[in-house]
Parts: sequence; C-alpha cells; structure tokens
Amino acid sequence: MTREIYLDGNATSPVLPAAIDAAVHAMQLCYGNPSSTHTTGLQARALLNSARERAMRVIGAGNGRVMFNSGATEGIQTAVLSSLCALRARRDAGEAIGTLLVYGATEHKAVPQSLSHWNTVLGLNLELAALPVDGNGLHDLDALRALAPRAAMVCTMAANNETGVLSDIAGIEAVLNDTACTAYWMVDCVQALGKFRLQLANSRIDYAPFSGHKLYAPKGIGMLYVRDGAPFTPLIVGGGQESALRSGTENMAGIAALDAVLAALEQGGVFRTHDQLCDFRDRLAASLRRAFPGIVFNAPFEHALPTTLNFSVPGLTSRELMDVFDAGGVRVSSGSACSSAKAAPSYVLEAMGVPAWRGASAIRMSFGPLADDAMIAAACGQIERCGVILNAAGKGVSGEAAAPYVLQLGSGGDCSWLVLDGASNTAVVIDPCAEHDERIAAQLEYHGCRMLAVLSTSPRPGLAMAGIDSYGWPLDREALVFGGQRLERADCGAGQQAYLLGTDIGTELPRAAVRHAFIGNAAPQQLSAFVHDDTLLCAARDEHQPVCSSLRVTRRQPGDMESDMHLDSESLHKLLADYPNALLVDVRESGEHAASGIGAPGAGPDGRTVLSVPLGRLTSHIGGWLQSGVPLVFCCRSGARSAKAAACLRRLGHLHAYDLAGGMALTSWHRLPHAA
Repeated sequence: MTREIYLDGNATSPVLPAAIDAAVHAMQLCYGNPSSTHTTGLQARALLNSARERAMRVIGAGNGRVMFNSGATEGIQTAVLSSLCALRARRDAGEAIGTLLVYGATEHKAVPQSLSHWNTVLGLNLELAALPVDGNGLHDLDALRALAPRAAMVCTMAANNETGVLSDIAGIEAVLNDTACTAYWMVDCVQALGKFRLQLANSRIDYAPFSGHKLYAPKGIGMLYVRDGAPFTPLIVGGGQESALRSGTENMAGIAALDAVLAALEQGGVFRTHDQLCDFRDRLAASLRRAFPGIVFNAPFEHALPTTLNFSVPGLTSRELMDVFDAGGVRVSSGSACSSAKAAPSYVLEAMGVPAWRGASAIRMSFGPLADDAMIAAACGQIERCGVILNAAGKGVSGEAAAPYVLQLGSGGDCSWLVLDGASNTAVVIDPCAEHDERIAAQLEYHGCRMLAVLSTSPRPGLAMAGIDSYGWPLDREALVFGGQRLERADCGAGQQAYLLGTDIGTELPRAAVRHAFIGNAAPQQLSAFVHDDTLLCAARDEHQPVCSSLRVTRRQPGDMESDMHLDSESLHKLLADYPNALLVDVRESGEHAASGIGAPGAGPDGRTVLSVPLGRLTSHIGGWLQSGVPLVFCCRSGARSAKAAACLRRLGHLHAYDLAGGMALTSWHRLPHAA
C-alpha cells in the first residue's frame, strides 16, 4: 500500500502530538470542572485562564474578548445573532440601521446561510447582498463602496478556504471608514490562524471566528473574538460559563489541546516560516506542471496563502483527478470539504468568473505549516507518478478494444455507450450525452478508432443528413460489421429503436446470438422478440438497475439477493480459502488501479492477483463470468462502485458475486488476514 500524503489541510489537519499530550493530561490529571471552587476545579480554572490569555496574545485581541466554543460554525452563528439582535434593538429604538446584510460572494456557505436563518427568525426582513469578487478572487471594493452606506452587517473572510486568496482587509476597512459605514463587521479567520500575524484589536473588526481543527487541534474546539464594545447575544445560555458568553461546561481537553497549538505558534520553532511555505508551494507547483503540462492555476500565488493551490487540468474532471491522486496515496479535495461530495461546481470559482471547464476540473491541494521537506519531496514524486499513470492509461486499457468491446460512460444516471473495435479501428457511439463528449473523444483517440456512426434510440432531426436517417443509421447499411460481430437495429415501436450486437452470422441476427442490446428508454419487454433471456440490456438511463439488465432479471421475483453480498475482512478471507479460483476485480478506473499498486502479481489478499475491470467496462466481461460461474469479489475505494457491480451480477443470476464492504478505505489489503 502507498504511504498516505495528506494534502487537504484546509479541510482539517492531523492533531499535533503536543496537543494530544495536553488533552490527555487534561483528561487524566486536570479533569476538574473549572466552575468548581475546590482545588481540582481551581486547577482546571487556571488552565482555562492561561489558555484564554495565550489565545488573546496570539490573535492580538487587546481589550477584546475571547470565548471558547465548538468551532467556526458556532462562532459565525453567534456573531450573526449578536449583530442582528443589536440591529433589531436599534431599529426598534427608531435608529436607522441600513437595509443590507452584505457578505463576500466567496464566503463559506455557513455565512450566508446563518444570515438568512437569523434574519428570518428575528423578523428583520433585511436584504442579503453578495459582494462580488474579481477574477483573482479579491473583493470588488468599488462595489463595496456602493453598498456600504446601506449595509447593516458586512461579512468577509481573511483567506478563502478553496483558493487561499487573501482578502484586502485594510482596503475593506478603509472603504467602511470612508463611507462612514456603521455596519457590524465579521471576518472569518479560520484559514488565517498560524499562517500570518493577526492584530485584531488594531482594526475595527467586530467578530472573528476560529476553528482549532484547521491548525492541528482536535475537532470540536474553536474560539470567537469579540471586539471591546461590540454587541453580544449568547447563542447558548444556561450555566453562565465563559462569563455568560457561552453556557455549557467547557471542553477542557479541547481547550488544552488548542492551547498547546497556540503555545507552539507563540514560541516559534515548530511551524515553518512564510518563506519555507512559499518554497514548498513552488515545488508542488513545479511537479504539477511536469505531471500535467496544460495545468491552469485558479488563483495567483501573489494573492494567496502559500499553503493552498487550486488548479484545473484540461480534459480531466475533478473526480477523475481526485480518484487517481487518492489511489496514489495523495489526499486532495475538489473544494470545500463541506461541499466537495456534491455534484455542483464550486460557487467560489463561479463567483470569480472562472470558465466552466476549469470549475469542473478544479482540485484544491493544501498543506499546513507543519509540513516538512521530506513530506513535500514525497508529494512531488507521487504527483509526477500520478501524471505518468494518467497519461499512460489514457482513460483506457491497452488491448481491450482488440475485439468489439462495449464501454459504458456514466452509471446511476444518463449513460453513453460505445462499441469499439481495435481490429478494424472503428467505433459506434449510441445515445451520447453531451456531458460525456470529451470522454468519448478521448476514448476514440486512445484506441485509434474512427467514428463509424453516432446512433440514437429515438429520432433526432439533427442527425439526419445525406445518407443518414434521423437515428444516425447509414441508409445503405443493413448492419454495421465489427470484425467477428455485427450491429443491427430493431424497431421497438412508438418511434423507439434498439441496436443489437452479436456474432456475425450473415444477414440476420437470431435471438440466441445477441450478446448486447442497446435499448435507450424502451421497456425490456419490448425487446422480447429480438433477444434471449440473458442478453445484456444496456439502457440510456440505469439509475434503477445500474450497469445493465436482462429479460431474466425482469421476470425474477423480488428477493433478498444481497443479504450475504458484502464481505468484511474475515468473511473475505474465508471465501478465498473456500474458493481458490475466486477472482478479485478492481472496478475503479484503470489509472486508479495503476496508481494504487495493487495490480502487481500477489499484491492482493492471500497473495492473489487483482484484476482491473473498470465499472464502465463491466458489460464486456459479464457474459464470460456468467458462463463460468467463478466466484467474484469486486472492490473499489469506498465500496460504492463495487456494490453496483456485485448487485448487477446477482441480478443477472450470478449468486457468487460479492463486494468488499466499505472498500479499500476501510479494509486495506495490508490489514487483511494473510495479506501479501
């Protein structure tokens, strides 16, 4: 297994060893309640006071207040609630307060959502206004100048979590002062702590939230700075802890851990200097340029934290890049950790006016100030290795298209289908989706195939041209021949056509010879006159039965075919012992498989070899597996793709198909019994 190289520091960080020791000390020896007046409680109180004093020194709080809480989200909520309660009181007293709640267009989503929530709950009915940014991600100060006279609250951030872009805090403050703006001002300082010097009391910033887990403290501990004189309304009331600013018994283990991190920051010598961090970034950028010659960086380095790189690679989606990096042990993200699992493109890059392709390809690579030379050197080497693997893989597998080969693009939604034939260097595309255009072109280029036809299962007037009908079918052909197989069409009625692929037996394709039927949106029963029970039915959408189906599946009574499908480490080892001929199949993309290194002979559990059959290529292998009946164990990173593969085989009648529950992320090969 490849050693993990963690480059997602803006999402969270590992915990500093000194912070772990401090937390353990607090739990074992300083476990008192700081509100208690006995000796044990007084010891806890001393730790709490010392941590607060250090925090105030580190952020330059001056006469302001620092309250400990659960993290930045709570801090943002508290700051917004405090501001809006004060605004309501001022308005009720007849004072003009402004009509706008202004927030940076690239703020963390917690900010506009908190503004919207409390604006509604408190009945203020103020207008939310997004402050635009320029192409470099910097706030538009002219736009702020126009909004400031009507602003009731302004929310910006010190450094952006996705791009690392540094806000012009001094410029924003100058605009607020020049326009005599009386709005309350919150600055999200989550990504700032430990990366540049803070002197909050020297500014007019009213509130600044922080999260410990962004700088080597545990999750669940944070703090909020409140300027001296700024209004405050507790979000949590009850016991009066934190001088009645935030009730609830203090998280002493978390506070002790955060204090240890702040001590390291204050004392120096633990975290890297700014110049060292810039050097690390430049080395990573150089390796990225070597790995991906067409790379584009989405934020200029001179305006960004040295610990954050946001980039896009032409022709590769964020998911494809992330998957290969992850397989190679390099942990990155496609944006904010709070939204990276969602399909929508980055709203941060959209606000910057970044072209759509760059938003769809964007990767965030971030590290913390504990990074060292060895870690960066290892990262650079693995980045370049991943680039070589992606270029070599070409998003295909060498030799797969030597015979007519079926490839599916997309699973669990809209599907495009390709029939590729390396012998004749020709290909047919069936029901192509626009979102797959680049991937289709890449497949044709990789396999060296010319397009024989672009077919649709429903009429598309745009396809009709000289010699081609509205389905894309050549008018002078009864069949399209691929070496030893041929593709014919069948009329399903209601304007729907299907395309049948099978052995070349002359002028007519009998049902028994049809291996694949591309059925578009037709019901499987409409194909009963053209296919046999085990013909693989390939639909234009497969969200209900991912990958493919068959007539036999549609007639099968619903049953619990998946009760024993998911294997843990112990059950996998037992199955391999019981079935020496079982096949281990990695359904990740070929680049991921290669990057992970598990394709080497004997690299799998029990010294087995792991085959690479990406999910999109499954239909070309299913027929052989069904005939042989050999037990199959599918695996991938998280278990999502392998579960689709195993469920598909079970639906088709192969009851010895299994998946590795939780994927390799939870059951790594080296943790399996008797693994190589």
